[in-house]
Amino acid sequence: MVRSDLAASGVMFSIDTETGFKNAALVTAAYGLGENVVQGAVNPDEYFVFKPTLQQGYRPLLKKRLGSKEIKMVYDVGGGKLTKNVPVPEPERNQYAIAEAEILTLAKWAAIIEDHYSTVRGQYTPMDMEWAKDGLTDQLFIVQARPETVQSQKSDTVLRNYQLKGTSDILIRGRAVGEMIGQGKARVILNVHKLDEFEAGEVLVTNKTDPDWEPIMKKASAIVTNQGGRTCHAAIIAREMGIPAIVGCGKATGVLTTGQEVTVSCAEGEEGRVYSGLVPFEIQSTELKNLPRTRTQILMNVGNPEEAFSLASIPCDGVGLARFEFIIANHIKAHPLALLHFDELEDEFVKEEIASLTALYDHKPDFFVDKLAQGIGMIAAAFYPKPVVVRMSDFKSNEYANLLGGQQFEPEEENPMIGWRGASRYYDEKYRDAYGLECKALKRVRSEMGLTNVIPMIPFCRTPAEGRKVLAEMAKHGLKRGENGLQVYVMCEIPNNVILADQYSEVFDGFSIGSNDLTQLTLGLDRDSALVAHLFDERNEGVKEMVRQVITKAKAKGRKVGICGQAPSDYPEFARFLVELGIDSLSLNPDSVLKTLLEVAKTEGIDTN
Repeated sequence: MVRSDLAASGVMFSIDTETGFKNAALVTAAYGLGENVVQGAVNPDEYFVFKPTLQQGYRPLLKKRLGSKEIKMVYDVGGGKLTKNVPVPEPERNQYAIAEAEILTLAKWAAIIEDHYSTVRGQYTPMDMEWAKDGLTDQLFIVQARPETVQSQKSDTVLRNYQLKGTSDILIRGRAVGEMIGQGKARVILNVHKLDEFEAGEVLVTNKTDPDWEPIMKKASAIVTNQGGRTCHAAIIAREMGIPAIVGCGKATGVLTTGQEVTVSCAEGEEGRVYSGLVPFEIQSTELKNLPRTRTQILMNVGNPEEAFSLASIPCDGVGLARFEFIIANHIKAHPLALLHFDELEDEFVKEEIASLTALYDHKPDFFVDKLAQGIGMIAAAFYPKPVVVRMSDFKSNEYANLLGGQQFEPEEENPMIGWRGASRYYDEKYRDAYGLECKALKRVRSEMGLTNVIPMIPFCRTPAEGRKVLAEMAKHGLKRGENGLQVYVMCEIPNNVILADQYSEVFDGFSIGSNDLTQLTLGLDRDSALVAHLFDERNEGVKEMVRQVITKAKAKGRKVGICGQAPSDYPEFARFLVELGIDSLSLNPDSVLKTLLEVAKTEGIDTN
């Protein structure tokens, strides 16, 4: 009755089908009659919409993914069958099947239907629905609704603990990242140009990683590197992706061989061990009930927007660190200036790559804004209405150069770690237009999506005057501190941030201690260097004195102060030190949240039995 053979149809859920996240509606769409989507015969478009702010009148379209939509089912007029499948022309395949206004309408209906059946049944009832669009009238219809029966039945309060149940020869040792165990066949890769050899489920063994390696890192069962300390790129990304990693092994690429079966254990303390063969292990699941409420807020570090809905099930008070760099490296992939100056690109290969990446966009910078807004929006929605602190871009020049088109716009620096990074880029004539794209994305998340729980944070701000210049740039794009509840935080990661904390308190609303860089710059060492990794320790008395001073100064000025660096995730004694100083919040890696929560509760004198 509904002529979707002339338009589109699909399935939608009032809950995320992968994680059970309750506040997002998932809408899928393909051309033609709905049977192909229902049976999985076609790869449809997918859209995520955030229900709470949608119902407040905002337009929170969190994510759009283009499906291949290679065939569509139509009526077989004059043929021997009722229906038939026909190819979809390529131009139609390369565009979304329905408009944004239609996506939002369907999501509103999903919320209404869910609310109705929840009321009728007297309990929360997420729904599984089918919809169709009539190609003659352009009207949308709901053609079926029934309760969702998978995610709604699962418990979302389970803690998992990994434990080896056997032993084998230890092949190599290094610094453990996380507390998980992974295993599989090793794949030794020494050259970034050979990443295509990597297969999902293998153990990545390499010298070190950078943002170019992230697409294969997320497919790995574990990661082992020769170089790096606990705060190197491989360690940071492995934590965000929930993958076990062992870094700083020294000779892993010489000891391990491609095809060799190994077990990577990070479940035995600070030392990570690579065992020969597939050693048995178990995962113990613990129900999370009656967790203590602490004075100190327990926040979480979240990098990957695609994991946000899943991580939201871990009890916490919000997000203390979400990094723009992960979204830019993995979802955007192109340098913002290459998008702004697309017609001036000198490398034809790069130009073709970017053209392919941004095929749906006539104005290339819109691609950057869309993808960044969607990434931030996914994380902000997952933890709404709790605070979500997002750190604006902090790539170093060598990392920016690795983005598509980056070589043309980036300088070569002798020491990028303390070079043109963070705040110093944002107001610079050579980069301010690119920073403007970040501001537009953030403005969209707060104003169009209604996710005002987002708090931007400025990294590597060397002076208070520099902070004021950055705030002025943000205000040009409609992000004025104090308006619409906008707070702006600053990273405390440079000794000057500590020394002049009183002055920074006049510019910003809060501090987040970046203990990785603060330790590096206090002790005068390169945190990525395996040669001095043994000296990198946030528990050093000099570093602790820096932390003590900034907490004291910030609280005296009535400013919030937290920490998003690695230390409290790794060292219970450092977490206790911070709590005793009266810090407002600890932001932790996901696998450290619950154990640190219990440690904080004990420190505050709360009974945890």
